[in-house]
Amino acid sequence: MGASASVPEQSSVHDFTVQDSMGKDVNLSIYKGKVLLIVNVASKCGLTNSNYTQLTESYRKYKDKGFEILAFPCNQFLQQEPGPIEETVQFMCERFKAEYPIFAKVKVNGSNSAPLYKYLKANGGGLMGTAIKWNFTKFLISKEGLVIRRFGARTEPSAIEDDIEKALEEPYENQGE
Repeated sequence: MGASASVPEQSSVHDFTVQDSMGKDVNLSIYKGKVLLIVNVASKCGLTNSNYTQLTESYRKYKDKGFEILAFPCNQFLQQEPGPIEETVQFMCERFKAEYPIFAKVKVNGSNSAPLYKYLKANGGGLMGTAIKWNFTKFLISKEGLVIRRFGARTEPSAIEDDIEKALEEPYENQGE
């Protein structure tokens, strides 16, 4: 990948450091060898109930097989994640029994887009273009930290379980959208 002012030079998701919901730095290299589903989430979206319910179900089904969900709250789409991060974490954990990591709020689009999301969009391929269109856009990441596939907001987590299973079985190449 060539140098660009807008796309980070990192070669995998594992090269990034992000902040958790408590404001502590988390080096994503701790997830080497795990399949990841990175999702921008929101608590007040029409897709919230089905996505959070299915994310929890998928996490419980695959977590012992080397799968992690990384949730990044985002308030860029009609202010559907307006409150402080503490409220988001409480909502996700109490109402939807989320056991997966929840990170600090991020911007996924625009000049202040989080570096991780710049990388994901640049390497996600597919018909979606570079912008994230809505809450609950999902990126499936290989054990090596590479983007396997990007899924739009309306693709429910249960619909991608075959892709998760394939990624858990062996190295998996980018499939686009």
